[in-house]
Amino acid sequence: MAEHYSYTAQPRLQQQEYCDLRDYLQKASGIVLGEGKEYLVSSRLGKLLREHRLDSFAELVRELNSGRNPRLRTLVVDAMTTNETFWFRDMAHFQLLTEVIMPERAAEPGAFRVWSAACSSGQEPYSLSMVMDDFRKKNIGYRRSVEITATDLSEQMLADAAKGLYCGMATVRGITPEQRKRYFVPRGDCFEVNPDLRRVISFRKQNLMDSFAGLGRFDVIFCRNVLIYFSAATKADVIARMAQSLKPRGYLLLGSTESLSDSQGNFEMVTGHGGIVYRRKT
Repeated sequence: MAEHYSYTAQPRLQQQEYCDLRDYLQKASGIVLGEGKEYLVSSRLGKLLREHRLDSFAELVRELNSGRNPRLRTLVVDAMTTNETFWFRDMAHFQLLTEVIMPERAAEPGAFRVWSAACSSGQEPYSLSMVMDDFRKKNIGYRRSVEITATDLSEQMLADAAKGLYCGMATVRGITPEQRKRYFVPRGDCFEVNPDLRRVISFRKQNLMDSFAGLGRFDVIFCRNVLIYFSAATKADVIARMAQSLKPRGYLLLGSTESLSDSQGNFEMVTGHGGIVYRRKT
């Protein structure tokens, strides 16, 4: 008779295991977990122990460090990444985009390129597509096409975002009934983003710890509410590399409560409509 094993009991997360997982997460994604996050780690990774038949968090660490299972690495990072977003978050930034930045850069050659970094479930890049589409329809003489590159570390988030299908609270948080009618197509109890708005967006995986060279250069980078999870040194490094990914006098937008780590002096502050953005110096 075959033996039956039970993996229902979750082992307790030991302090050294927590430290090892915290170090691994920082190396893999840049995210820094502070003290007192043991319950968060245990609750989010406990399911992975059972699914992969691992007896302890120490065994999970050994498996991650062995490099034998890249899929497990992805699952761990996905589980520990906070993915909270909503439509038109920090509306002042969207107003600055369409009322200041797009007009200012109207004469630049080529497509108007925007990078939505750490795009989570897609509300930010789709919100960008919506307001930029409205701008171009109101300004018939505006000649630049629009390209939006949306990236995230989580493969699951990217897969969900690329579908453009939203249900439940995701269809009401930050968006009005009139906007739902304009920008979405009903799909049963859910809503799908209009195909014309989805067409200008490309979704791809990008770890902010890795090189951005393959993404090209942008007029605008939205990198909001993610660098707060990084160490000061990592944050400064990411911002310096984003400066190199911007076209001359291109713009970087951070979260409304975030400060700029710009030790190299690459940016100048621009304010308006109740918001703050940073323009790359020439």
